Amino acid sequence: MTTPSRSLYRSMVESGEDAGAPARVHVERRGDHAVVTLDEPKRLNVLSAPLVRQLRRELTSLDADPEIRSVVLTGADPGFSAGGDLKMMREAVEHLDAAEGTADVWRWIRREFGGIARLIAGSDTVFIAALNGAAAGVGLAWALTCDLVIASDRAVIVPAFGRLGLLPEVGTSWALTRRLGYQGAFAYYVRGEHIDAPTALRLGLVQEVVAHDRLLETADEWCTRIAQLPPHAAAMTKPLLRAAADADWPDALTLEEFAEPTCFTTAAFADNVHAMLNGRH
Repeated sequence: MTTPSRSLYRSMVESGEDAGAPARVHVERRGDHAVVTLDEPKRLNVLSAPLVRQLRRELTSLDADPEIRSVVLTGADPGFSAGGDLKMMREAVEHLDAAEGTADVWRWIRREFGGIARLIAGSDTVFIAALNGAAAGVGLAWALTCDLVIASDRAVIVPAFGRLGLLPEVGTSWALTRRLGYQGAFAYYVRGEHIDAPTALRLGLVQEVVAHDRLLETADEWCTRIAQLPPHAAAMTKPLLRAAADADWPDALTLEEFAEPTCFTTAAFADNVHAMLNGRH
């Protein structure tokens, strides 16, 4: 009887859970928000198994914290993230003849890379990507999944999938077609050219470009705007707008009609109406 070969996915998870591995994700709590930094700068914050597993744990913890209204995701200079770890990719290729074949690669992509993307998209917490340098691959996919993307003037978007013989993944095809349209997204993929921060702003891939030394300050300003909203407002608007992006006009209208009455029951709305009627706004 043939002994089943060791699961590549399980070995990757175990390597990511190594208690002796150095911290590759740094979290700084700043009251109502947190700054999460991918912190393996010598390798341009590649998505090694330890970094991915550590990031998922930290984001899950922050998402569960009711005091945290927003999370800034950035990288340790000089890059945001170079994307997938080529060493891991080589190991995956070398083990494709294992019992599970490509299913193990699918598990990692879906559960780990996709798990983080789903957390960002599905959370009521607002996620802000602060691109401090080059952003490629799955790291870029996570940034594009965030609710806002701001960029330093040193940021560069790197369409690396085609050069590696890969397809857009982890939500990148969805994000690009909605920002660039089908033909724009296809041209982005085929050209594979680096996109600087001003061009990314013009294309709608980022919402603001600032001087490099003002990146986190600007991210803090966005977090302050979010914190100044009534607690339910951004949390309810996020899933509404994400659903409306794929809805036709009647369905979007219906979503709004069901959501809006809830806001009328909040103390924040009542207080603001009272203040406006009394000339205090």
